[in-house]
Amino acid sequence: MTLLGTATLFLVLAAMAALPSSSVALVVARSAMSGVRHGLAVALGIVTGDLVFIALAVLGMAALAAELGALFALIRYAAAAYLVWFGISLIRSQLRPVAGEGAAVKPKGARGGLAGSFMAGLLLTMGDVKAILFYASLLPTFLDLTALSGADIALLSFIAVVSVGGVKVVYVFAAERLASRASGFAWLRQAKMLAGGAFVALGGVLALKG
Repeated sequence: MTLLGTATLFLVLAAMAALPSSSVALVVARSAMSGVRHGLAVALGIVTGDLVFIALAVLGMAALAAELGALFALIRYAAAAYLVWFGISLIRSQLRPVAGEGAAVKPKGARGGLAGSFMAGLLLTMGDVKAILFYASLLPTFLDLTALSGADIALLSFIAVVSVGGVKVVYVFAAERLASRASGFAWLRQAKMLAGGAFVALGGVLALKG
């Protein structure tokens, strides 16, 4: 891999990771609601999904991935169902009366623990049509995947981890900091209910993607 190719791929992956998307929304919500550790677990799941796609592309399994379209569709539906469930849970949690409302609220651990947060990020990435399209169709335009050495593959994986993971980590800490500052916000409950509705809508959009 040339220096120019490495820099270009890094910038492309970082830009894709930074764009507003369901994965960014999930990272932000998990960080704000359940704390930094859960946000980082989601980010790790997202990066793991990217590494799986890199492995598929390098091993020349893009055709196999196309053959397994039904499996990817099932994964996408599972991710969509999770987003809908997460949104509904968020809305329901705000409908319950809270003692001492207005006091600073500590993040609550997400259901399923850190493993659940990790799997949420992984499923969402594996069902992301844009990610499948990029790694199966666009990545070969940046690199000759048939000519990659072991060092090139390691470098490609490192680029994905640093670019995608780095951007998601920035979102994690930004969301956690914003949540701590907004703990006394008068319309916090309404904002969380609105966020829950947005997640339900995101899940619906993800399920309907072709």
